Amino acid sequence: MKPHTARIAAVQTAPVTMDAHPDLVVHGAKGAHDRSDFLLVRVVTTDGVEGYGEVSATPLWSGEDGVSARHFIAQLLAPALLGRPLAPVGALESIMDTVLAANPFTKAGVSIALWDAFARTLGLPLSVALGGPYRDEVPIKLSLSGDGDRLDKAYETASRAGFRAFKVKVGLGVPGDLARMARARELAGPDAFLGMDANGGWSRAEAGAALRGLAESGPAFIEQPVAPGDLAGMAALRSAGLPVVADEAVFGTGDLLRLARADAADVVSVYVGKAGGPGRAVALARLAEASGLDVLIGSNGELGIGAAAQLHVACALPRLSAFPSDIIGAHYYAEDVLAEPLDSDGTRVRLGDGAGLGVVPRNDLRGRFT
Repeated sequence: MKPHTARIAAVQTAPVTMDAHPDLVVHGAKGAHDRSDFLLVRVVTTDGVEGYGEVSATPLWSGEDGVSARHFIAQLLAPALLGRPLAPVGALESIMDTVLAANPFTKAGVSIALWDAFARTLGLPLSVALGGPYRDEVPIKLSLSGDGDRLDKAYETASRAGFRAFKVKVGLGVPGDLARMARARELAGPDAFLGMDANGGWSRAEAGAALRGLAESGPAFIEQPVAPGDLAGMAALRSAGLPVVADEAVFGTGDLLRLARADAADVVSVYVGKAGGPGRAVALARLAEASGLDVLIGSNGELGIGAAAQLHVACALPRLSAFPSDIIGAHYYAEDVLAEPLDSDGTRVRLGDGAGLGVVPRNDLRGRFT
């Protein structure tokens, strides 16, 4: 089959709600994430090839969710794509931009499905279609949050699943942050990889006080310590010697260029959703590298389809940070959406050799697409 002759025959969606594992619910500066109301996407080509995607959208991040995504896909994106050539996928992404402003996670869900269909048409893994792979496995970490027994239970559950690297949710008040990080270090041991994620919850003064108090817990990095727009504050905190990871501060190329000019971070957390799709995520990561920044793959609580897209993007990058990425997939949820799970043991996730994403939704979910 030839991708330049295939056209888009259908764009379909299926709402899906998944509860987080009760022991692993994330409690951060932006609230709790105990369930995901996401949307799966299926693209069908005139050659009969099916590609799958996932809209991993939460309103606190971008003002999107599964309901808004389903509406915009049905009313705007699908009509704009139907009948158009499958290749180049970048041209289809540009078309989506002309009919819908912003909404990067919604567009990313469709883009993942388009890239999956494109790579399946070629008979190649998505990582190859994106220019790789440069590796066949990616080290991962899991978020720990909560206090007291809740934190202890989260660590116990994560450890049983095989996780040995973590980041602790802070930015909820300095005294509690200090106690939470100290307890996490006690649980994980002196040699475990342990970062911190404030989700922009600290003021500059709080961040400075916290970093001084948290030094004895041996954090590996601080992620988004202050508000996303406070690049000067992020740059000032780098003088403390702890690597700064930019997350909410970078959605697209304009954000990244401003961050680089401000010398405000050491590492950028690149999301497939924030970037607007796999191809754009790879391009954003390459620009970060050219700007002297390391890259890791961040998470918005993706389900299995989204996690597969994260994995292929990570493997398509020439350079990936030594800090573990957040490709957690089914580990975070009480159940998986995939017919066959990704190969992950909690310390790393491995790339398969199947075409496209190399995964498909469960049969019962595949019957929901309309």
